[in-house]
Amino acid sequence: MSDELLNLRNNIDRIDEEILASLAQRARWAQRIGEIKQGNLYRPEREAQVLRRLAEANPGPLPDQAVQRIFREIMSACLALEQPLKVAYLGPAGTFSESASRKHFGSAPNFLPLATIDDVFRAVEAGNVDYGVVPVENSTEGAVGGTLDLLLANPLRICGEVMLRVHQHLLSRASGMGAAKRLYSHAQSLAQCHEWLNRNAASLPRVPVASNAEAARLAAEDPESCAIAGEAAAELYGLNVLAANIEDDPKNTTRFLVIGRHDAGPSGRDKTSLVCSAVNRPGAMHSLLEPFASHGVSMSKLQSRPARSGLWEYVFYIDLEGHQAEPHVAQALNELEQRAAFVKVLGSYPVAAI
Repeated sequence: MSDELLNLRNNIDRIDEEILASLAQRARWAQRIGEIKQGNLYRPEREAQVLRRLAEANPGPLPDQAVQRIFREIMSACLALEQPLKVAYLGPAGTFSESASRKHFGSAPNFLPLATIDDVFRAVEAGNVDYGVVPVENSTEGAVGGTLDLLLANPLRICGEVMLRVHQHLLSRASGMGAAKRLYSHAQSLAQCHEWLNRNAASLPRVPVASNAEAARLAAEDPESCAIAGEAAAELYGLNVLAANIEDDPKNTTRFLVIGRHDAGPSGRDKTSLVCSAVNRPGAMHSLLEPFASHGVSMSKLQSRPARSGLWEYVFYIDLEGHQAEPHVAQALNELEQRAAFVKVLGSYPVAAI
């Protein structure tokens, strides 16, 4: 071994020891904060501020996303020193919902896969878990109606969001597609990979199942099949990746919401979600939107959905830029409440990074 290589490795060893000492000190301070607060240390706005500040201060050569992943794990481990969070997600294990949960909370929480989105809401509302992670929309396939309906009917708050790039892989126990007689996948994934499948597996029967993880489980048990699922499912069920990234849109992204029993404070770069309905009269929609324009509040989403109250009646889901505690947003919301037949603020929370 050359003297230069030995010297470089010794330098790395020394830095590792310094990092370890700093991590220990950080953990002790986090414990002290927990003693002072005597409650849940998790504050989504604080974590968002920390991760943004570190990305802005990052000198390289590590990319910002790598720095943020590392520090997400550090914060997750420090938080777990008091009591690990309990986080429910739309299961089973190996789904993209699990990947989104781990991206947002790190590896330290106790993760609980549940069968339905409704089960996730119920678990959080009952206090059986601290938070839930549910899908709300996909850039290719649109909104998840069940999540929108539950947000309207449930008292829980949105306190975070996760943007997850969704990469679909063709998986199998076999080393090729030659022996495959069926393809398992969730209906949305089949739709997201429709053109690729038409080009490369047009004659292969497609079998919709409850989730991608379930598709991977079936493919692991059935040697004459393959599945469309993500990397986590491939690792969990020991499947070979026959073709990677087969989604038709390379920017295919799913947005997930973090739901809890409390609001998130302002982080400096936030989003507010609400649902409302209009009074049945001419110009009602213009009246709903006018307060946002007059107070300089930008909308990033406007989604209509049939209301449960009657035929051909609709509610409108709106995402605004800014936190409901900011004066201009608060003023716009106050005016909206005076004009709308119904308004429910679903929560304000930090804007997620891709």
